Amino acid sequence: MGFLEELQKRIIIADGAMGTLLYSHGIDRCFEELNLSKPEDIIHIHEAYLDAGAEVIQTNTYGANYMKLARYGLEDDVKEINRAAVKLAKQAASGRAYVLGTIGGLRTFKKSAITLEEVKRTFREQLYVLLHEEVDGILLETYYDLEELQTVLAIARKETTLPIITHVTLHGVGVLQDGTPLSDALSQLEQLGADVVGLNCHLGPYHMIRSLEAVPLPSTAFLSAYPNASLPDYRDGRLVYETNAEYFKETALSFREQGVRLIGGCCGTTPKHIAAMAQALIDRTPIQTKQVKQQQANISIPSAEPKSEPPLEDIVKKRRSVLVELDPPKKLGIGKFLEGAKALKETNIDALTLADNSLATPRISNVALGTLIKQQLGIRPLIHITCRDRNLIGLQSHLMGLHTLGITDVLAVTGDPSKIGEFPGATSVYDLSSFDLIQLIRQFNEGISYSGQPLGQKTNFSIAAAFNPNVRYLDKAVQRLEKKIQCGAHYFISQPLYSEQKIEEVYEATKHLEAPIYIGIMPLTSARNADFLHHEVPGITLSDDIRSRMAACAHDPIQSSREGIAIAKSLIDAAFDLFRGIYLITPFLRYEMTVELVRYIQEKERSISERKVLHHG
Repeated sequence: MGFLEELQKRIIIADGAMGTLLYSHGIDRCFEELNLSKPEDIIHIHEAYLDAGAEVIQTNTYGANYMKLARYGLEDDVKEINRAAVKLAKQAASGRAYVLGTIGGLRTFKKSAITLEEVKRTFREQLYVLLHEEVDGILLETYYDLEELQTVLAIARKETTLPIITHVTLHGVGVLQDGTPLSDALSQLEQLGADVVGLNCHLGPYHMIRSLEAVPLPSTAFLSAYPNASLPDYRDGRLVYETNAEYFKETALSFREQGVRLIGGCCGTTPKHIAAMAQALIDRTPIQTKQVKQQQANISIPSAEPKSEPPLEDIVKKRRSVLVELDPPKKLGIGKFLEGAKALKETNIDALTLADNSLATPRISNVALGTLIKQQLGIRPLIHITCRDRNLIGLQSHLMGLHTLGITDVLAVTGDPSKIGEFPGATSVYDLSSFDLIQLIRQFNEGISYSGQPLGQKTNFSIAAAFNPNVRYLDKAVQRLEKKIQCGAHYFISQPLYSEQKIEEVYEATKHLEAPIYIGIMPLTSARNADFLHHEVPGITLSDDIRSRMAACAHDPIQSSREGIAIAKSLIDAAFDLFRGIYLITPFLRYEMTVELVRYIQEKERSISERKVLHHG
């Protein structure tokens, strides 16, 4: 009798975690490579699960793909590692259990790091080896991203008639990270040809059972569940799972009541957990009908309150708009900063942008200063958010805080790596890329957290994204802009440009984009400043002519400032008829230079308006 025929009649017990047991024995390296270097250890673990009552075991191939093996320099050993894994599992099973070829998901929360084309290539290579070695079925497990799982399932279903088990992984109860309800996701997988649909990893039995309560029995497929042992604890640098086997004995009956027919374990589970479930389910008769707990109706998330002022992306589409960056101070004391902010306020700029520890150097919190200038001076703050300093938890908390403060203008940036700053040993987090951060903010605007849970309100963020045109291949930079627009960017703020020709090139390369661009211009203060920017700051390039002009007045600070302003004005002239948005970057809190440039822009605008009036008059 085949695997699916048996599932039709009874509940089948699967195995538990492989990595947990290896980890508990002090092995902290590529587990899949052990198929080659320590085959006896893998066989012993398989046998332990079989002795505990497992009737299905999975190959030790969860991360045996090109991308994950490349982390260990083993990318050329994909075939050998997968082939060995199947042989070891079959040797241990000796005909007394089914062997499933396991393929783990690649995407987690950093979705943009791996394209679907990369997913397809990597998946096919591993799938073909497992199929060639004649496994009894394919287990696709730990897929946080539904799009990825749907993609690989379609490939697998086309290549084989063997049973395919698909497992999604949830951050929270009953909903995928993109907001898709679990019941809808499993139904979609069933329609794509999955023979078994269910859950594994991240959640323990309690939350996994709660998630399954709203899932009806599939029409043609079967339900499965591979829960974690518990929530992990972190002790002395190691993850520890505490749940005892008796708890799994109790919860096994609850899984049965939810219609689960294939039940195993994931992280933290051991042969003791599997033995407990097998003992609890001596009567393997599955339920035939199920009372589904009514899902909550789609939660109506109130829209964010309308903004008191129009979004910057709308303003710049209609008229000349000027943003000014004023960096938060590196030291305590904000007298000069507030003095500069007040002076810029008087020039009627549209917003004051505040960097997020630029050049990886600690500064006074831009949120604190943004709140102050909003409350005390009535200035519109535009807060930069880097991916460098906060993990996924911190970024979401940060966004909720900004929303609570009523700050709705944000710039999503990757952030300079920590090693270029004053604390090169500090950790650069980069849980998300700038693309992912933009998507996260857009999801917040829809009222959904990253885990897919409702936030209770919709945020109303206006999302700016960074644009670096100072690259060799401008077309590739523009492709990044297009990708950021797809992710949810509303408009762009560029790195400073120091070439009139480059400004024209940027215009020609981006004029097809609907999202407006604020062109960055930063006045130079000295020849040393010019050389530093050109040679040492990523994303900034100065022309030889400009560096020569600054070098000519290197020994005269006053003339250097004048020359820097003159250069900036000529760049403004070049950008004026091509871009409505100008982004002025204040060097070293020398706000008087920026004030002069703002007034220069305004005088140009007035002059043009007056000429138009005279012409039409």
